[in-house]
Amino acid sequence: MRHITLPATLTIFIAASATFFFNIKKHAVPINSPDKYASEELRADTLHAPDSSRFTYLTLASGLDEPMQMAILPNYDVVVAERKGALRYYDNTARTLKTIAQLNVFSGIEDGLLGVAADPDFSNNHWLYLYYGVGGNKNVSHLARFELNGQKLVRSSEKVLLEVPTQRQYCCHSAGYITFDPQGLLYLSVGDNTNAEEIEGHNPTDERPGRELADDQGTSANSNDLRGKILRIRPESDGTYTIPDGNLFPRDGSQGRPEVYAMGMRNPFRVSVDAKNGYVYWGDVGPDTEIKAEEGKLSYEEINQARKPGFFGYPYFLGANEVFPDYDFATKKEGPGKDPARPVNDSPNNTGIRELPPAQPAWIWYGKGPSRRWPEVGKGGASAMTGPVYYRDLYPNAPYKLPEYYHGKLFIYDWIRKWIMAITMDKEGNYVRMEPFLPELRVVAPIDMQIAPDGAIYLLAYGTNWFARNTNSGIIRVEYAEGNRRPIAVMSARPNVGGVPLTVQLSAKGSRDFDEHDKLTYTWNIGGRAYQGEQLKHTFTKPGVYDVVLSVADQHGSKGTATTQIKVGNTPPEVRITSQSNRSFYWDDAAFDYKISINDKEDQTLNPERITASFNYLSYGKDLATALASTGGTGMEYVRAQQLYASLDCKSCHTVETKSIGPALKMIAERYRDSTGMSARLADKIIRGGSGSWGSYPMPPHADLPRKDAEDIAEYILSLARTPEQLPLTGSVRLTGHEGKGSEGAYMIQAGYTDSGHAGIEPIHTSSHLVLRNPLIQMEDYDEGNAGVVIATKNTGFISYIANITFGKFVRFNHIDLTGVAAIHFRVQEQGAGGRIEIRRGTKTGTLIGSVEIAGGQAADPVRDWKDLRVPLSGARGMSDLFFVFKNEKKTGPLFHVDYMYFEKQK
Repeated sequence: MRHITLPATLTIFIAASATFFFNIKKHAVPINSPDKYASEELRADTLHAPDSSRFTYLTLASGLDEPMQMAILPNYDVVVAERKGALRYYDNTARTLKTIAQLNVFSGIEDGLLGVAADPDFSNNHWLYLYYGVGGNKNVSHLARFELNGQKLVRSSEKVLLEVPTQRQYCCHSAGYITFDPQGLLYLSVGDNTNAEEIEGHNPTDERPGRELADDQGTSANSNDLRGKILRIRPESDGTYTIPDGNLFPRDGSQGRPEVYAMGMRNPFRVSVDAKNGYVYWGDVGPDTEIKAEEGKLSYEEINQARKPGFFGYPYFLGANEVFPDYDFATKKEGPGKDPARPVNDSPNNTGIRELPPAQPAWIWYGKGPSRRWPEVGKGGASAMTGPVYYRDLYPNAPYKLPEYYHGKLFIYDWIRKWIMAITMDKEGNYVRMEPFLPELRVVAPIDMQIAPDGAIYLLAYGTNWFARNTNSGIIRVEYAEGNRRPIAVMSARPNVGGVPLTVQLSAKGSRDFDEHDKLTYTWNIGGRAYQGEQLKHTFTKPGVYDVVLSVADQHGSKGTATTQIKVGNTPPEVRITSQSNRSFYWDDAAFDYKISINDKEDQTLNPERITASFNYLSYGKDLATALASTGGTGMEYVRAQQLYASLDCKSCHTVETKSIGPALKMIAERYRDSTGMSARLADKIIRGGSGSWGSYPMPPHADLPRKDAEDIAEYILSLARTPEQLPLTGSVRLTGHEGKGSEGAYMIQAGYTDSGHAGIEPIHTSSHLVLRNPLIQMEDYDEGNAGVVIATKNTGFISYIANITFGKFVRFNHIDLTGVAAIHFRVQEQGAGGRIEIRRGTKTGTLIGSVEIAGGQAADPVRDWKDLRVPLSGARGMSDLFFVFKNEKKTGPLFHVDYMYFEKQK
């Protein structure tokens, strides 16, 4: 018997889901409008959100290495800038991705190849604009123009329009997004490039001698510096530029750099220009401070709207012009902050004007915790970004243009939180409301969003981890269809890696079409050759990495595509664990024999250093965490801590093995290997957040995370430094580890091997494990069934059990080994008409291996009146699914209750 409570994480998920779907269903009316807009007259909106089935998503390419920005060419080819300097080219016709240039860039800190954009007249001039940190010893970044000749970047054609001096000693903030407005003006965002470390919980305004690089007053608030700004210029045909009318400062440079359109920013990462009214939008990635603010701490992400040039506050103000105190880094004392109406930059590091324009407040802002004004944005780590303002009439003949519902809406997105929002505005451009856009898409770290001429939305996904090549990065095309809907292509490939020759079974069975009567045809493209059929068996005879493209077409000519990669040349190792003992359960002081067999086709001689083998008893807490580390997240009950870790935003900053924006989990585990009380301290930090231990990047708080969950996550991380004792490949062990530790644990034997790689294919790790659990199993833990479950409460004596059992109902338990099992004991309650339990193997009508009759009755005491019934098993041995079928052919209604069952070992 067991006391059942709903896990806190599940409760949070249900509550969040309820709010989320409420917002989707109700977004034809204002939701949670901020106080400052609550009294405004809202635009009448009687349109309904479109059916989500009319959107289809195509992953055009994947596996990019830190993609930063994309340029969609007139022929729908796509050029992608990768931060480490590669320029990638996606051929829309051939459905292939290749590298067309590798620039020599400085890619330290957050610098590198950051931006790419096609000239508005690309069809005629074939010009591409790139923004990159120049490799070498000169600390500058260049905005440069190149000619693209077909799929070749002509390096000799480079024209440097603009040079931005930078510092490369301290991290961070480079920004580097390029975009154009309808008048052909180029906008470039540049980050503040200021030391974000050692700011002591304040804003970076350190005026002490020698600390110039930690003073944002010398960059963002300096009118003579290009950093912390959005620049606006008009490129000329000779590779120079001119200053357009209407920038922030005069053309003569008397008050500041004339290229500046907007200033006072930290990291203006993505920029868009409203095609009709010229308003400029951008997301500004916020700081991590300890300054108390209206919503928690003054550490807001900002979405900004510039209707005209201006100063947007940083480093003096944030959000709705909330003021940073004037912090003296020498005396450690705070004084009054600046006046937003008349901010004065009196820093000795300022080379521009002292009296700055009035500070403009942010349009939308939110912190790490829940937002009172904009609860839809969620909580946790964040990186705010903006996409385009959509106007349906700008795409009059576009086949995939969005419906009228989205006309005039701004798209914003968050790189960390992985959502996209559509912002509704009134006719003056004031905020009205926000709502989720295609939440089911769940783009992993969206970093760019653009609209193609045919109305389709293109999304660039950065992927899970910072500073890394991510398999879930890529280019995603989103299409909306008002008439015939494009089929959705879904493919599977088994196996997707192996030696030569490799025969792969390809299947498109998961593909579908929302138009009921459409007939689908299937085309596979492998190595430039086309094959037909819903299923295909293909043999690869040469080593290499092969792109496989599936096209699914309907009779109207609409197509959906899906892609995958097949790696040929290295056969995965085979790892098997066999035993003559029972492979499901443990009993007191029993013996368990085992044999681990490892084979690898290419590794003729196994490398002993690449073999792992261990045997442990796993209870909750430390032993549980050790199991998680060794299994790598296999489908056990014990993956809870690892799943909790994965469900948070931690994976955005940490990987297990290598440093990302934060330290690798194994680095954390190694540092604190011998520290006492570290589990509790690390759990505190997970809940409260913080920075400084590993650099300047803050770890967001997780204030709603239950203490037990935080401790489990901490133990999982710390366990990565523990090396389990190596087990011989053959032997026998006594099952005594569980004694005195309760019934919630399990034994696990685990074995793995990592091969040496072969034929250009990276090493492959294969593992296997076998779990022995307690022979007492709660009946309500069935894998499938239709019996009702009574939840443990005070009224049931905190016992959970199955009830509402009527004739023909059943429960199924998967993969039960009956080797050495003599009988099954059922704890039952005579509460109803009575009947019998039949134990069958494989199916509900499979071989009958035991049964027991249960008398009818009415329990005098529902809490205490339970009986033990022993059912001997006949002809039972080996592994199979067990079905427990409940029957009474003579009477209707409830039959009895069952609490648990116990598997008795043979003497």
